[in-house]
Amino acid sequence: MKRTFLKLTLIAVGFLLPGHAFAEPDAKFIEWLDGVRTEARASGISETILDQSLTGVEPIPRIIELDRNQPESTITFTQYIDRIVNATRVKKGRALYDKHRVILDQVGAEFGVQPRFIVALWGIETNFGGFTGGFPVVSALATLAYDGRRSEYFRSELMKALQILEEGHIAPKDMKGSWAGAMGQSQFMPSSFLAYAHDHDGDGAKDIWNTQADVFASAANYLKGVGWNDDLTWGREVRVPEGFDASQASLDVVRSIAEWQQLGVRRVDGTNLPARDIQASIILPGGPGQPAFMIYDNYRATLRWNRSHYFATAVGLLSDRIAYR
Repeated sequence: MKRTFLKLTLIAVGFLLPGHAFAEPDAKFIEWLDGVRTEARASGISETILDQSLTGVEPIPRIIELDRNQPESTITFTQYIDRIVNATRVKKGRALYDKHRVILDQVGAEFGVQPRFIVALWGIETNFGGFTGGFPVVSALATLAYDGRRSEYFRSELMKALQILEEGHIAPKDMKGSWAGAMGQSQFMPSSFLAYAHDHDGDGAKDIWNTQADVFASAANYLKGVGWNDDLTWGREVRVPEGFDASQASLDVVRSIAEWQQLGVRRVDGTNLPARDIQASIILPGGPGQPAFMIYDNYRATLRWNRSHYFATAVGLLSDRIAYR
């Protein structure tokens, strides 16, 4: 889940350029892949799955290119929010919330996660399932594991992907995802899948690719697992006083809402903050002089999904707008 807020852009690039194999087989890669087979076989992966998933796998140059050239962002926070939390996405999110309300309410009650946040994550991650990635996950992970820059991490993810196939949650030919191996409508890495994917419809498969009930339940199970509290929201935009010390805008600075009130922080419309005994922090995702937000522990849980303040704030804002808050 350690993805930047640029992930959507990179996925979009991946759709247009899903990659191609090297013209000539790499003898060292073939030897390396034999080692993967041996390790996987020892961990209980069947020959059938090994043959179906690893036969013909070769490094994909486009994936190495994407991994080497992840751009530093020059987009401002306001520009990002305008693009991600736009009227089209809000309208679509509201329509899909209504369409799937029965399942969403069931999932929300079971896992203790407000449905609007599930829909917001779904919308930002994959545009409500519309952009899930076109790369074969096993080949993508094998490419990155062989490459050497983060071999240990991606080899572990590759082994977990093979375990998912062995458990029968999806066929090898259908296991598609982003260039970095994030899968399905919730964009789980294989390790997140094994930890949090949930078979809500009870058909024996945890299908985060095609089954909405499983997608929603898996997202909710993830949030529950990282400490979500459905008695709280994520936070809110606030107005900080003139001369506010920007060093106080930090996840490391935690005060009660009442203490922030005493320091001059107010709702964005200038009225008093909520009268609840909640611990909160102030953040400035766009930097000093840009919009300020008072955030609660659920915001921190969202950061466990994606460690980007842009992303986590967008999830909160989109969830609010989907629910007409």
